[in-house]
Parts: sequence; C-alpha cells; structure tokens
Amino acid sequence: MPPDQPLVTLQREGARITARTSGPAASRAPDSDPEQERGYGHLTSPLRQRGLVCTVEYGLSDYFVHASLPDGSDVIISPPQEPSSEHPPGYPESWLVTRHRSDEPAAYEVIYDSEPDGPHARHRGDVTRLLAAVDTRLDQLGVPPRPEPKRFAHDIAADAVLHRAGFVPAVEFGGGHYHRLPSAMTDPDEQRLVVTRAFDMLQADGFDVSCDPDLLEHDMPPPWIPETSLGDRLGFLAKHIQASTHTRDMVANLSEVTAPGDGVLQRVVEILDTTAEWWEGFGEPADHRYAQHLRTIAESLDSYAIELRAIRGDLADRHAVHPGKNRVAASTPAPPRVRAALAPSPTAAQRRAASALPATAAAVRPAPPARPSSAPGR
Repeated sequence: MPPDQPLVTLQREGARITARTSGPAASRAPDSDPEQERGYGHLTSPLRQRGLVCTVEYGLSDYFVHASLPDGSDVIISPPQEPSSEHPPGYPESWLVTRHRSDEPAAYEVIYDSEPDGPHARHRGDVTRLLAAVDTRLDQLGVPPRPEPKRFAHDIAADAVLHRAGFVPAVEFGGGHYHRLPSAMTDPDEQRLVVTRAFDMLQADGFDVSCDPDLLEHDMPPPWIPETSLGDRLGFLAKHIQASTHTRDMVANLSEVTAPGDGVLQRVVEILDTTAEWWEGFGEPADHRYAQHLRTIAESLDSYAIELRAIRGDLADRHAVHPGKNRVAASTPAPPRVRAALAPSPTAAQRRAASALPATAAAVRPAPPARPSSAPGR
C-alpha cells in the first residue's frame, strides 16, 4: 500500500456494519494493529487519546483492557470471565469496569457494571454508555481530556463516497467519526449489496479498502461510476470564479447557480419540494413534520435565490476588470454553457465578411447553421 494511501475498514461490529477511515500508513499508530487489539480497538483508542497506556491481556477466559492511570492505579475493562460467553471479539453482552491500586493508599472501586445483576444492567453491552461512565470517572481523577478530533481531507473524501453508497454518518462517544449501515437495514443480502457498492466506489476513488469477504456480494457486477460527480462539476464553477479577471467571466459562472427555472438553486428547491411530497406519503405524524421542515428550507432557499439573482445583476451592471486579478485563463475548461456565454456570436465573422462584399453578393447571405435541437430523439 502506498505510504500516503488512506485506509477504509468495512467490518461488522456487534449488530452493526461500520466503515472507519484511518490516515495514511505512515501516520497510523503502531499500536493500532488489529491483531494486538484483539477486537478492543474501539476501547483502547479513546483511552490512548487521553494519554493513557493501554494493553489488551488475557484473563480467565477472555481478553480484557488494562489502562494505567497517572495516580498509580489501574483500570480494568472486562467482559464476563467466569462463566465465559460466546460473543464477537470486543462486543460482549455486558461489561465490568474496575479501578484498583495495591500501593498505599489502596483503592478498589467498581466504575461500571452492566452484568445481569449490576446497576447498569439495562445498558448491557452498549459501548457508548461504558465509555461515558469511564470518561466521567477519569475526569474526576484529573486525567487530561482527549484533544478535539481533527478531520483530514481524506476523511471528508471518504465521507462523500460512503454517503453516496448508502451509509449513515455517526459520532461515537469522544467525538470519533465513522459510518454505519441504516439501522433498519437488517436483510443480509441487502447489506452485502450496499457494502459491495461502497467497496467498489472506494477503490475506484483510490482508497485502500479492508473488508471481511463475508460482507461482500462476489457475483455483483462492478457499478458504473462517473469520472466526476455533480458536486465536482459544480466545484469547477468555483475554480473559474476564482480565476475570473472580469465581471463578465464571474457573471457567466454565477449565472449557472442563479438562473431562474433551471439554475442550480432552483433545481435544489425543486428537489426539496419533491422530497417533502414523497416523504409525506408515509402518513405518520413525524413524517408530516419532516415534510414541512423540508418545505420551509425550500422556501428559504428560494428567497435567497431571488436575492442572489439581484446581486448577480448588480455585478453584471458593473462590467469591469477586477483590479486584483491577473489576466490568466483558468487551466480547467469552463462548463459548456459558461463557454457559450463568454464566446462571441458564431455569426459575427459571417457578418463582418458580408459587410465587406459588394451589394450584389451581400444580397445572397448564407443562412446561419442550424442549432442542434434539444428535443428528445433529435
């Protein structure tokens, strides 16, 4: 794997199927090896983020997490040991978290207990509740908080691919970001189709992907993936606006966003209104609220589109060279309609030539070339 290649891991975590993005190989922590973590990486990572030294060790019948605290005490996060239980690695049906110190002053306390008779039994194997209880106690003991998570460009790029593939963004306790399949998507065949689509799309976008083969539909043909997404094509407008040297260039690009009827903003308003109508068809009270919220957003966006159209008109009236821009054309070709807006009339050369002909020749002017029809089938 190239050293600058980000890794996306598609895996089953308990009842969920998740997608997690990690940085380039050169920047990954050496202790994040799944073989060393034994399935407990979702516990050791947030603890290490708080500066704690963690190890995964074997107890009576299962692995547990051991963390050393600055005050000389130790925290043990353990699944049931006696009797042992069958469960996916790192996702038992309950947890026991204890803190102890053998040196003086000796200490022993139960921080969290979700075993059947424990005070937190209702939470069972919920990792979020477990980490919340551990973090609360660490705060009380003066352990430094974990730093704010930093989002990198490769994380955002993976977010876009997973979003299109059908995954849902999620935030775990401590601020970590990941993606998961929709909670109501429980059919294994459907899950494999979505995971396979995400796998293919991520690879096509240059990500290194790790995935359990059992989560993939191996007979599914590779999807057709366009070279550029609609969002990327709109991004070209921003690049051309940045490179514009004259207000006419700027206006031609901005017009694609603000045009009445078929401009980008008007199409987004149309999408929101159509989505509201579709959603309302479910008929539940919450569905009506979501539909109304979508219509409210659409109305606000429609109002802003009118304001932006007026601002675009003011800029067009200015018609001047930008004083802070050199006159270097953008390196990326402008979209076709922008090029058409900036190009001189296709009949201008013909008019100039005709004006130079004798009157008899000018009387027989060739008809302008027909424009291709946009009607279907033509």
